[in-house]
Amino acid sequence: MVEAPKRLKHRREFLHVARRGRKCATPGLVLQAQKRSQLEAEIGKEEIRVGYTVTRKVGKAVIRNRARRRLRAAVEIVLKDHGKRGYDYVVIGRAKTPGRQFGALIEDLDFALKKLGIWKDKPQKGQ
Repeated sequence: MVEAPKRLKHRREFLHVARRGRKCATPGLVLQAQKRSQLEAEIGKEEIRVGYTVTRKVGKAVIRNRARRRLRAAVEIVLKDHGKRGYDYVVIGRAKTPGRQFGALIEDLDFALKKLGIWKDKPQKGQ
């Protein structure tokens, strides 16, 4: 069983991904991704790390929290099978995130991973 992605918690980690990473904007979210250096990857054991950001432009606290929960759920579904290990991801909520259909949010995340070239195909059973 694949474990849940680790969290980015410190501002410097978010800024590192924002400065050095690549990004893709979709109607429901913005995805930033950065491959960790070899040293960081060895320390982090090639795990997937994810951070979430939803600004006040999206709405008040209740709306922002709802958007963050929806993003976490979408990331858990998509990254466990299709996220590359050794990467840091930052998922940024947009104004349409809280009201967007959940299936469309998952498609946005799929599209962003493919566009950034970090989509990993799901391994077939028996491989």
